[in-house]
Amino acid sequence: MKDKVKFTFEKERSNEVKLVASNLEAILKSSTYKLAHEDIDLLNTDEMRGVRMLLEITKPEQTLEKEKIISTVIVFGGVHISEEITSKRRLDNAIKLLTKNPKSKSLKIAIKKLKNLHSLSHYYSSARELSKLISLDSKTKSSNSHVIVTGGGPGIMEAANRGAFDAGCKSIGLNISLPNEQHPNSFITPGLCFKFNYFAMRKFHFVMRSAAAVFFPGGFGTLDELFELLTLRQTGMKKKIPIILFGRGYWEKVINFQFLYDMGLIGKEDLSIFKYADTANEAWEFIRNLNY
Repeated sequence: MKDKVKFTFEKERSNEVKLVASNLEAILKSSTYKLAHEDIDLLNTDEMRGVRMLLEITKPEQTLEKEKIISTVIVFGGVHISEEITSKRRLDNAIKLLTKNPKSKSLKIAIKKLKNLHSLSHYYSSARELSKLISLDSKTKSSNSHVIVTGGGPGIMEAANRGAFDAGCKSIGLNISLPNEQHPNSFITPGLCFKFNYFAMRKFHFVMRSAAAVFFPGGFGTLDELFELLTLRQTGMKKKIPIILFGRGYWEKVINFQFLYDMGLIGKEDLSIFKYADTANEAWEFIRNLNY
């Protein structure tokens, strides 16, 4: 009888030990036991949006301070503008497909767009050249001033980062997390490529150290950044810096600034906030004359 009672007691105790051990394991694995800053699920909640935004201000700022980046030159432009050889290859491939399916309306539309993009491919070369000019000049003075900064993506952004890469100089990429998969281009300086979730925080870092901004032909994103900077300059929230619209023919078709002035919606002084340029040397002269 005693042996039976002892066996039952030991069995119950063994079960209790297992239960307690299992409970402790559950405690340690619970998200509530994680340090708050290590709780990814918590950080991704709506209530933590302010914290996430603060992190997106602080993380790049600490890195740029550590790297002693004094000033930057922003280069914006279309993601679909590629270098001439790539653009020509895409156009040729589409034309070949059309010869096999000459009645395809979608191919005809695609070819028209590809022809238009091919006509813009020289801007890729200009962005690369301008970036190299700026970087080489800065290299002789301070490798941490007038550092090229882009959105870190393809197209004109790639060209600008590539120009700095050609010069053996630093460049920054401020990439953004989008629903459609996007990767940074291969020419950004490792350790100076940042990924953002919020456009507002990304814009903050674009403008903060900017000594100049060059806008090549682009779409909604380029226009958004352009008007952001024009507004900051118009309202005096940003100091006077060169804002250059590269490709007068393109920009005068896209935005009729004179019409805005004629309608009384902007002042005459607002028309002097920006300048047009059609060559890398011309753009560089505007930047150098105002900054040196």
